[in-house]
Amino acid sequence: MNINILYEDNHLLLVEKPINIPVQRDSSGDFDLLTALKDDLKVRYKKPGNVYLALVHRLDRPVGGAMAFAKTSKAASRLSDALRRKMIKRKYLTVVHGVPKTKKRRLEDYIWKDNGRNKVFVVSSNPKAKKAILNYETILSQKGFSLLSVQLHTGRPHQVRVQLSNMGNPIFGDQKYGQHLSKRGQQLALWAHVLSFKHPVRKKPLSVESMPPSVFPWNLLL
Repeated sequence: MNINILYEDNHLLLVEKPINIPVQRDSSGDFDLLTALKDDLKVRYKKPGNVYLALVHRLDRPVGGAMAFAKTSKAASRLSDALRRKMIKRKYLTVVHGVPKTKKRRLEDYIWKDNGRNKVFVVSSNPKAKKAILNYETILSQKGFSLLSVQLHTGRPHQVRVQLSNMGNPIFGDQKYGQHLSKRGQQLALWAHVLSFKHPVRKKPLSVESMPPSVFPWNLLL
């Protein structure tokens, strides 16, 4: 598996996740990113035995882009704490159907996950619902599509997908939350664009950027 490394040192490994592979082993049994990276570290550094690499955050299987992994337990612990304190900034690019009514907006919804169907719903009242917050800005609109920049403030499952769909602008290729507009076989147009945080050991600002591939619908708007 050819994986683009965005940044690496003794404590961190930041990579560009390929689309359509799970970040860690799941019920599908498909080869996953975490295993691939451990295998790569083992070969590159000639490490005997098991390789330590911790998952810091997640991306949905069809989503590509910037992801962070910790190579030491110290880095893993501090990044997990930074994530809880909302000190890790995550920005996405996405192509949605239509044109949002408001160019820039903050979305605050309560969402609930049906684990049996692996689907998330925006709800008005549910004791198990959790608050989901994001900001979006419309960069460009043409030919029935819009390119949005999205900044997450919470990290709920399928959050960007379900909140934008609930707004009336489902993401291109989303078979789960935009099935009335998306066609079977289309690739979800959601990309982890920027990942920024303070280095967990060196305490200096660190930011990486990843760009989506130049294919439709990205090449229509980027």
